[in-house]
Amino acid sequence: MQVLSLIAQKGGVGKTTLATCLAVQAVQQGKQVLVIDLDPQATASFWSDTRGKPDDPAVMSIQPVRLPAVLKAASDAGTDMVIIDGAAVSKEVAYSAAEVSDLVLVPFKAAVFDINSVAQTVQTIKQVGSRYALVLTFVPPQGKETEEAKDIATQLGSNFCPVLIGNRKAFFRAQSSGLAVQEFEPDGKAAEEIKALYTYVSDELAKQPQEAGNVKKFA
Repeated sequence: MQVLSLIAQKGGVGKTTLATCLAVQAVQQGKQVLVIDLDPQATASFWSDTRGKPDDPAVMSIQPVRLPAVLKAASDAGTDMVIIDGAAVSKEVAYSAAEVSDLVLVPFKAAVFDINSVAQTVQTIKQVGSRYALVLTFVPPQGKETEEAKDIATQLGSNFCPVLIGNRKAFFRAQSSGLAVQEFEPDGKAAEEIKALYTYVSDELAKQPQEAGNVKKFA
């Protein structure tokens, strides 16, 4: 079973949107998927309620203390992939999620406050030793912010995901309808970005979890 976490210590960076879209993409690839919602705001769970398809993908809202037990149950049930939607601001939740993950994605926007918060998130993940990558979201059509964000990520010594997620209305419209963007607008730019991100994630997860050194407490 593969475990992917999306962690950001600042809200409004598209964490839940990416988590749910990637989950749907995995389901479309024939995988049995569980989304674990650790965010007290339960946005992924509300998305699932709106969607009206409780097992497509399955979404479970839990407290972080239950994470090891739920992961073990998912593994025993033959789940192929677990996607953990972490909570903003909470360092403890970020640590718990990163600790059991094969890969962590850290969404962030090209803004100074986001850069400051992503540095804190990276520090937490490095303490655990899990593999991770920064994913730039809400990317404007043009401007120097994107290149500046890439430079800062390099300064942080962080892996930078080559897939950029644009600032597109389709993401918001799909989310409010209980859909993933690739269902809402299959041939749109946003759908292309999610499919590319899923390919990137799949390639990274296929690598040996060598450098990770993460503790699979659910095994």
